[in-house]
Amino acid sequence: MSAILDDLVFRPARVEDVARILAFWAEAAENDARPADDAATVEALVLRDAAALDIAVQQERVVGTVISGWDGWRAHLYRLAVHPDLRGRGIAGELLRRAEDRLVRLGARRLDAMVLEQNGLGQSFWAATGFSPQDEWRRWVRAVE
Repeated sequence: MSAILDDLVFRPARVEDVARILAFWAEAAENDARPADDAATVEALVLRDAAALDIAVQQERVVGTVISGWDGWRAHLYRLAVHPDLRGRGIAGELLRRAEDRLVRLGARRLDAMVLEQNGLGQSFWAATGFSPQDEWRRWVRAVE
C-alpha cells in the first residue's frame, strides 16, 4: 500500500464543507439502499456533533469521509469512502483510525460498520481491519417522513 499523500489534511467537517461532501458522496460513495443525502441533514450532523463527520481534504477537495456515530451506548461507523482515484493509499485506514480513537475516547467498547452486501471492495477493507459480519443480527429499517 502506498503512503498517505503528503498534501492531505484530515479534520472534522465544517458547515462550509457540506456542498463539497455531498458532491464527493455522489461520486465516491455507495448510495444504494439509503435515503437521499441532503444539505440540511449533513449540516445538522455537523452542528450537533462537529467531530462526528471527519473528512480528508486535498487542495480544498474532499477526498474521503467517515461518520463516527456515538449515542452514549453504541458506536457506529458510516459513510467511510475514498475518492476512486486515491484508493489504496491509506486514506481509509487513517479515517478509520481517527474515528476509532474518537469513539474509544467517548467510551465505545465495540464498533460496528454498515457495509452493503454488494460492496466487495468495502467488505475486503473491513475484513482486513479486523471487522467481521455478525450473522446473528439483521438490520431492520423503516423510513420516517
